[in-house]
Amino acid sequence: MMKTEEEKMLAGEPFDAHGPELIAVRKKVKRILHRLNISEYHSDTMQAIINELCPNAAPDLYLEPPFYCDYGTRIHADEHVFVNFGCTFLDGGKITIGAHTLIAPGVHIYTARHPLEAAARLQWEDVLPVVIGTQCWIGGQATICPGVSIGDRSVIGAGAVVVKDIPPDCLAVGNPARVVKRLNG
Repeated sequence: MMKTEEEKMLAGEPFDAHGPELIAVRKKVKRILHRLNISEYHSDTMQAIINELCPNAAPDLYLEPPFYCDYGTRIHADEHVFVNFGCTFLDGGKITIGAHTLIAPGVHIYTARHPLEAAARLQWEDVLPVVIGTQCWIGGQATICPGVSIGDRSVIGAGAVVVKDIPPDCLAVGNPARVVKRLNG
């Protein structure tokens, strides 16, 4: 039996994101995001919408509107995670965020990858998971690229573009991000 495009995506295999099945899922998510992004600040309704959008996250996940994502179900956040306004998570691949992590405004987390060859880009993409450890701080406008892991208690400076793994207890800044300081864990 052939896999659906969603099954391929979930398995990390090349898939067609423009097929009707995945478009339908993203349309449903857009309706949930609309409700979230117009909800009243810190209301019970707002938290219920966050829990509907991200059912695989701790029930106290906080997403400050506006927030944008592809699917929501691929966002796995432990307790006490705060995501500030204007963030975008392309979560075709799994995004794991450890407990007590703070994500500043405008952070983008990408799991989607696209081929370099133009003809192939018309046919498929794939995804790689992103893992952010516990007690991390991701600075404003940082970009976390597909397949990256950020170690526990690390800090990513504002505007950094993280293209490779960052060890625990480090400060990483720049484009591409590089470790500039070891932190006391």
